[in-house]
Amino acid sequence: MHKKEFNVVIAGATGLVGGQMITCLEESEFPIKNINFLASSRSAGKKLDFKGEKIVVQEMTEKSFKGNDIALFSAGGSTSKKFAPKAAESGCIVVDNSSYWRKDKDVPLIVPEVNPHAIKDYVKKGIIANPNCSTIQMVVALNPIYRNYGIKRLVISTYQSVSGTGKKAVDELFEQTRDIVNSKEIKKDVYPHQIAFNCLPHIDSFLDTGYSKEEMKMVDETIKIFEDEKIGITATTVRVPVFYSHSESVNIETEKHVTPEQIRNLLVNAPGIEVLDDPSNNIYPLATNASGKDTTFVGRIRQDQSIENGIDMWIVADNIRKGAATNTVQIAELLAEKYL
Repeated sequence: MHKKEFNVVIAGATGLVGGQMITCLEESEFPIKNINFLASSRSAGKKLDFKGEKIVVQEMTEKSFKGNDIALFSAGGSTSKKFAPKAAESGCIVVDNSSYWRKDKDVPLIVPEVNPHAIKDYVKKGIIANPNCSTIQMVVALNPIYRNYGIKRLVISTYQSVSGTGKKAVDELFEQTRDIVNSKEIKKDVYPHQIAFNCLPHIDSFLDTGYSKEEMKMVDETIKIFEDEKIGITATTVRVPVFYSHSESVNIETEKHVTPEQIRNLLVNAPGIEVLDDPSNNIYPLATNASGKDTTFVGRIRQDQSIENGIDMWIVADNIRKGAATNTVQIAELLAEKYL
């Protein structure tokens, strides 16, 4: 445990990810002197538990961050745009979970298992960005391969749970499933189409190129995290009727030849990864097993027979934990340990 203790703020504490940040902090040994919960005026006054204590949620204002050391943000891009600079100006370092700051060249985009060295750039703006949930789990799995064998090209297909959209989407999947089973008419509020018993190749809005913003997040963020613009990346992101945990099929073209066995041996010893790869005994990563865990699970590791240096793998992780809250807390831990 660190000798120094910190005053911590969670901005967006009443949301799905904010609640998980509270849980992750409770489970961690992060040295907290004092903690405050912030949210919009609609949620102000609510009481949330933290280590057996009831803490009243305060309305977020520009003055909310004075006297605090670290702010964990999960309140949406527009809120982060407005309040993160104000927090940084008051001397409170921001770890932001929205997409707003990720492409900013002066804001480090951090996955602690992958690029901890880049966190030092927080001094430029006082803000650190948490990558997209689907990017985080993928680069955790790819990092050992990239460092040892190089990566020339990635072809990505994702199967993303509704919790990535938020609590309203979780409720919509539950309600649609219940209504279909009971032969009732369904309601569509969150997604443009029925999500129950369906797959939507549509996450975030579409660009003129035909790609969605979610797909380009995976492309741009992976390049920024690995600091390598030469990697060719294409992605198709799909919303599936699963409550928690994202699954990904990733095809990797490596610079050097590598066998599936060499990949397994690399990943077994890599931080944050558990290899589940025995298909003959029905052992492979599942969304249901990853839910509630901080680990990135990898399996279905096999040679791509269509190209010379190709590997296919299946990657699964809890998008609310490792894909958001856990990674944010890990960034705060790294920051406190190395730089504060």
